[in-house]
Amino acid sequence: MNKVPLTVKGAEKLRQELKELKTVKRPKVIEAISEARAHGDLKENAEYHAAREQQSFIEGRIKEIESILANAQVIDVTQINANGKVVFGATVELEDLETGETVTYQIVGDDEADIKQGLISVSSPIARAMIGKEEEEVVEVRTPKGIREYEILAIRYE
Repeated sequence: MNKVPLTVKGAEKLRQELKELKTVKRPKVIEAISEARAHGDLKENAEYHAAREQQSFIEGRIKEIESILANAQVIDVTQINANGKVVFGATVELEDLETGETVTYQIVGDDEADIKQGLISVSSPIARAMIGKEEEEVVEVRTPKGIREYEILAIRYE
């Protein structure tokens, strides 16, 4: 399997979630299952079935996170000599040339992307258009509404 890029922050966030699942949520759901079992007839016991469903979700998420971390190539953007170019992990401030609106995005791995947090996937059209570009360059991004042009105002490696 190919290595998947992940930022240092993204890897740490996943490790924290994994720790929470294993040390807090898993023991709680196991306790809930044993409590529900004590109530008797399991066929009609909604608490038991809900707890089992929760356990299944937790175990699935643990496996998913362990797999992501096992296949991750953690990239520390502060240690990369990018020569002022947009690279994986860089935080980029853009201006939409049509509207004048400015936005800031950090280019991250697919598993840590969250547009509401300003984290865009390295495989997204806008990230692919920016990779390798420098400040003051204009990038064209193909969107469902047509081609949009953005000027790169600033690139930070944090």
